[in-house]
Amino acid sequence: MEEVQARHRKENKDLQNKITGMKKQATKSTRKEINSRCNSLQESLTEKHVQEIQELEKDKEDSSTGALNEVTPEELLLELEIADEKDSVSAVEAINAPVKKRRNRQKEKLAKRDAEVQRIKEEAGREAAQQPDLKKMEQEAIDQLCDFKKLKPFDIQPDGHCLFASVLDQLTMRHNRSDLDIHQLRSLACQYMRENKEDFIPYLFNEETMELQGIDEYTKEMETTAKWGGELEILALAKSFNCPISVLMSGRPLHVVNEGSEKPELKLVYYKHSYALGEHYNSLRDV
Repeated sequence: MEEVQARHRKENKDLQNKITGMKKQATKSTRKEINSRCNSLQESLTEKHVQEIQELEKDKEDSSTGALNEVTPEELLLELEIADEKDSVSAVEAINAPVKKRRNRQKEKLAKRDAEVQRIKEEAGREAAQQPDLKKMEQEAIDQLCDFKKLKPFDIQPDGHCLFASVLDQLTMRHNRSDLDIHQLRSLACQYMRENKEDFIPYLFNEETMELQGIDEYTKEMETTAKWGGELEILALAKSFNCPISVLMSGRPLHVVNEGSEKPELKLVYYKHSYALGEHYNSLRDV
């Protein structure tokens, strides 16, 4: 228990240091978002600590109960002596009687755990069999939306560059731009983000390190690798080309970024379930 409490104190101290660092990076426009994130981190850590203490107390209680139920050799001999005093006739039978075999509580506990794991697997299998075909449902919904809007998806290779390749196709079709490539689009998006970092910093929180990722570090990776682009890059590209970018998706209203700007709208479609590699963007061309 003392080791767990010591670890909890250290984790709390580390978190407070991280929260202090995050708040120091906050500006007037990002303070609300960062404070909300800090509160969420503190609540998550507190909940984790409470759960660990409860589990530790439960294990301690189970261990104590097991110890009370076990019979030691000394206790068994004492019982035999008492029986001998009460009934000398049965003394020989009592001494020669086989010692009651102890229960192997550790083995029982493991068997119980294995049975529970197997039950969970079987239940998960039954639930999976009853789940709807999300890929089919998504594709049907997108097909209906495209028919209604007189659009058709243009397939883009799912290689990490899909967002930028889709935007490139749209720029060619709707802005008559043929002087760009996906690497230039990555650079343009990252340049805009660096020049307007106050608009993007609150969204660069790293869930693994519980720290805000630096804008330079983030854009360097986005600019020089095949890292998947998302909403931040869509906003940066819409601003860079002074045009709206709309994203059609299943089950949600049409999402439009930079609405009301001057140049023609670029039209994309977003898939969550249809591709083996995960999330994907395609370009939408007019029928």
